Amino acid sequence: MQWRWESVTVTKRVPLTISRGTSASSENLWIQVEHEGITGWGEAVPFSVGSQSAFIHADTPAVEHLRQTPEVLRAGLEQALPLMADLNPWQEQEWRARWRQAEIPSGIRAAMDMALWDWRGKKLGIPLWRLWGLSPERAVPISVTIGLGDPEAAVTRLRQWQETIPDLGAVKLKLGNPSGLGADQALVTAVVTELDPTIKITVDANGGWTVDDTLKMAEWLAEKRVSLIEQPLARGQEADLEALHAHCVLPIYVDESCWVSADLPELAERVDGIVIKLMKCGGLSGAMRLISTARAHGLGIMLGCYSDTSLSNTAMAHLGSLADHLDLDSHLNLVDDPFQGATLSRGRLVPPDLPGLGVTKRP
Repeated sequence: MQWRWESVTVTKRVPLTISRGTSASSENLWIQVEHEGITGWGEAVPFSVGSQSAFIHADTPAVEHLRQTPEVLRAGLEQALPLMADLNPWQEQEWRARWRQAEIPSGIRAAMDMALWDWRGKKLGIPLWRLWGLSPERAVPISVTIGLGDPEAAVTRLRQWQETIPDLGAVKLKLGNPSGLGADQALVTAVVTELDPTIKITVDANGGWTVDDTLKMAEWLAEKRVSLIEQPLARGQEADLEALHAHCVLPIYVDESCWVSADLPELAERVDGIVIKLMKCGGLSGAMRLISTARAHGLGIMLGCYSDTSLSNTAMAHLGSLADHLDLDSHLNLVDDPFQGATLSRGRLVPPDLPGLGVTKRP
C-alpha cells in the first residue's frame, strides 16, 4: 500500500462556542491509500475532550491522546505509516495489532480505517452502506448545533440554520455557560420560543454542570420539550453518573466519557446512551463495535462529529440508519469544505449510492 497525506485547513462560517472554549477553524489531515490502482480516502480531525477519565482500558487512548492537536496527529501519522508498508487493505487483524502496540492516536486510526474501508468499497464497486446491508432511508433527521452565547445570538443562529435546512427536524443547544444556569435557561427559552413543536430538542453541557445543576436543569428542561441531556458532568466524574442516572428525569448520554466499546460495561448502568465519534473510537470499525455493544446493553446511540468535513460526515452517514440521533452538521458550517458527498433530503443526511464512501473533491 502507498500512503499520501496533506494538511487541509477549514474555516467555520460561525465560530462554535462550548463550555470549554471557542473554535473558528481546524487543521485537518486528508489521508489517501493507493493499492492496485484504487485510492481510498480518510480524514483526521483535531479534538480535545478535557481531563482523564476514571475508566481506562486497553483500547482507551493514553492520557496524552486526550487532546489530539494537529501536531499530535501528524506525529502519529508519521509513526503509523511505516507499520503499514508491507500490508494490504484486507489484512485488518494485522494492522490493528500493530496500531495497538504502537499506541497510534485514535484520530489517525480513524483516518486510516476510513481510507481502507473506502478502498474496499471501491474495489468491490458498491457503497459501504450497501456492503453492510443497511438502509439509509431509515435514518433520522440530523440535528443542527447552536453554540453558547447570548439569547439574541442563539436565535440569529437558529434562523441561519433554518435557511440552510428548511425542513429542520432537530436542534442541539450547547449549555454549561460559565455565567451560570440562568444564562443557560435564557438561551433555551429564547430558542424554544422560536421552534415548531415538532422539532426535537437536545442539550449538551460539555461537562459544564455539577450533579445538582443537572438535576435542577433536567426538571426545568423537561418542561421546555428537551428530550435528553448530553455529557452534563466533566470527563473524570463517571462515578457520579450512577446517582445522577437514578434521579434524573431526562435521559443522560455521554460523549467525552465514552471512547471505545471496552468503556461500556462500566457505563451501561449509569447512562441511557452514548455519543460515537469517529475520531474518538478509531474509525468506522470502532463505531460499528460501539454500536453493537451499546445495543447489547440497551443503550441509545448518537453519532456525532468535531470539525469534520463532508469526508468524515459522509463516512458516518453510511452508519446513520443504526442511530437514534444524528449530530452530523459540522460540514454545513464550513465556508471552504474541500469535499462533497452526502446530501440533504427532508432534513436527513443521505450517503451517496457510489462505491466506497462516495466522496469527491470540490472543483
